[in-house]
Amino acid sequence: MPSLRPPFAALAFGAGLALAAALAPAARAGEVTVFAAASLKNAMDEIAAAFAEETGDEARISLAGSSALARQIQQGAPAEVFVSANSEWMDRLEADGLLAAGARVDLLRNALVLVAHGPDAAPLALAPGLDLAGILGEDRLAMALVEAVPAGIYGKAALESLGLWEAVAPRVAQTDNVRAALALVAAGEAPLGVVYATDAAAEPDVSVVATFPEDSHPPIVYPAALLTGAGETAAGFLAFLQGPRARAAFERQGFAVIPAPRAPGADG
Repeated sequence: MPSLRPPFAALAFGAGLALAAALAPAARAGEVTVFAAASLKNAMDEIAAAFAEETGDEARISLAGSSALARQIQQGAPAEVFVSANSEWMDRLEADGLLAAGARVDLLRNALVLVAHGPDAAPLALAPGLDLAGILGEDRLAMALVEAVPAGIYGKAALESLGLWEAVAPRVAQTDNVRAALALVAAGEAPLGVVYATDAAAEPDVSVVATFPEDSHPPIVYPAALLTGAGETAAGFLAFLQGPRARAAFERQGFAVIPAPRAPGADG
């Protein structure tokens, strides 16, 4: 009688391979954790989706005020890419040795505006002598934290430059980030607010009633950088932020994209 062992052995071996394949972990797409200023929300949502579509990798975006994000990074939060709404917080992280060497770029510019509740608010002549405190009356001017969050820092500087800060300071309602200030105005809880032009463009329930002069505040620059220990997916995402699909997304939201510096000796 012929032996039955070889067929059964072959079957057992094949079943073992199938079981091993079933138990083996599926290949995972790359992931990158990105800390980004709250004012970047709409653009970053679009860019993360485009990055996943193009690369198969996932960008997990954490949004908040730049100051809060920078402090979290200083305390060891596992971010790999940071996009700040001003250079000062990035400078602090660089001084702390938390940025990967040679992996910092100036990415975007923005403008600062005064917004009012409603889609059809009348414009204001934003200049020295404007009785902004009188316009507010007993109401509040919504701003991000004026000593910590970039939009608030820029806004205070601009109001000081125009000679309006001292009178209006007692009427300021400070929020954790610029999107929260925008939300107060959109909801009618504050009649006026100081936000970025890109925030105003994203909210149909506010009107831009004035734009602050560029020379009334420091230049609004958004730097981006890899953090120490960042992996290949993070490096790929930083490169993607400087590519054509991200550029188009930023421009759709009203940001001005800063051109990448030309390599030494480049033709042109």
